[in-house]
Amino acid sequence: MARPENLLACDMANLKPKSEDQSNEAEGPDGGWGWVLVGALFVVNSIVFGLMRSLGIFFVEFVLYFQESAQAISWISSIGLASLQFFSPLAAALCNAYDARMVVMVGGFLAGLGFILASQATCLVHLYLTMGVLSGLGWGLVFTPMVATVMANFTRHRTLALGLAFSSIGLSSFAFNPLFQLLVEMYAWRGALLILGGLTLNIVPCGALIRPKKRSKSLEKVDSKSRFSCSAVLRQVSSYLQLQLLCERPYLTYSLAIALLNIGYFVPYFHLVAHSRQVGFSEYEAAFVMSAAGATDILGRVVSGWFADLGHFRLIHLLSLWTTLAGVFIILLPVSSLSGSYSALMVISLLYGFCSGALTSLSFAVVPMIVGVERMMEALGLIQLIESSAGLVGTPLSGLLKDITGNYLASFVVAGFFPILSTLTMVTLPHYFSCTDPPPPKRDSHEDKDKGLQSELEQINSSAFDTSQGDR
Repeated sequence: MARPENLLACDMANLKPKSEDQSNEAEGPDGGWGWVLVGALFVVNSIVFGLMRSLGIFFVEFVLYFQESAQAISWISSIGLASLQFFSPLAAALCNAYDARMVVMVGGFLAGLGFILASQATCLVHLYLTMGVLSGLGWGLVFTPMVATVMANFTRHRTLALGLAFSSIGLSSFAFNPLFQLLVEMYAWRGALLILGGLTLNIVPCGALIRPKKRSKSLEKVDSKSRFSCSAVLRQVSSYLQLQLLCERPYLTYSLAIALLNIGYFVPYFHLVAHSRQVGFSEYEAAFVMSAAGATDILGRVVSGWFADLGHFRLIHLLSLWTTLAGVFIILLPVSSLSGSYSALMVISLLYGFCSGALTSLSFAVVPMIVGVERMMEALGLIQLIESSAGLVGTPLSGLLKDITGNYLASFVVAGFFPILSTLTMVTLPHYFSCTDPPPPKRDSHEDKDKGLQSELEQINSSAFDTSQGDR
């Protein structure tokens, strides 16, 4: 016969793992297969944004071949960036309706196809449609689902995971600029674009690493009942996109801040190579400026993610700091090269690369703190949509200022003021000056809503029954 002490010890042993499991469940996932997805996002970011940041190598080639203005050529990269952001809500809706794995794989195929078709372009409009719209659509279907999937697999180390995944952007920027310059010299711009199309197709196996999730029975039941109802379809689309976020002031304020940041953020990556060549530096010296900025970009992303996870400062305050510094260094980029000093331009480029890398992962990590984890993917998609107008304005505005003034001084000065204006916008967020983060808003799941609706219907039916019994 077992002693009471042994029985009590067994009961305590059984209860202890259960409490730990409950705490872990409340805390959320923090790794596991998520680290594999971090590796997949690492490769995806290196391809998508590495290509986007390195298109400045083709900028000069397109100007010479098509005999067009800097503003007209700038529309290629702007349309690609705007398409990436414009189609991000579509990616979120498709992931809710179908499967994130299939959406990402299709997006990778479309992005690669855009570059392959661009290699056969005969006019500038062809580049707008292929490198701009088609590849941008593919990038949009890839980026938001991959980021949201990684964020959903981490809780405590979310910012560090994003920092590691986004560090590939700086690594690819460091490697791609000299590589693309070499490809252009060996195979001309057409052959180089064809090779980049094949490189982009590597996104497809990265998307295959996403594990499909089972949809809730309640959501499948709603879909089956409302398939042929027009009003129900509209409500379903609105639910997939979480359009009610557009009525929430904190979310709109933060989206506006990110949009203002986006206007000036990409200008150095599109025009710094052309500016460096204009002030007298050689082709490889100009390409190495961006490569150096890419190297510190890697360091900035990892250091920023590690430091943010320590919890000494709020994420929104760290984001404001790095955003302001990035704007200041954008303004100083052309100023540093006025005297023809290559070392001064290199130093400012290194500082800008660090700050631009440091703010990237933080800008995504702040989103679940504003809208909650449940609406994270839809919120990211809508932010990208709002950013699309800003991305469409940034580089053409810089190209226009260059055409008017004859140099890139005004282009970089104006671009640098937009990140500073972004910080001033973030200051107006609720609880911005608080030392602690407010609790994120929580939303009921579909099953909870269905149970609540069912209980309300039961109450209505029971009250109606009681009334009819009383009348009798």
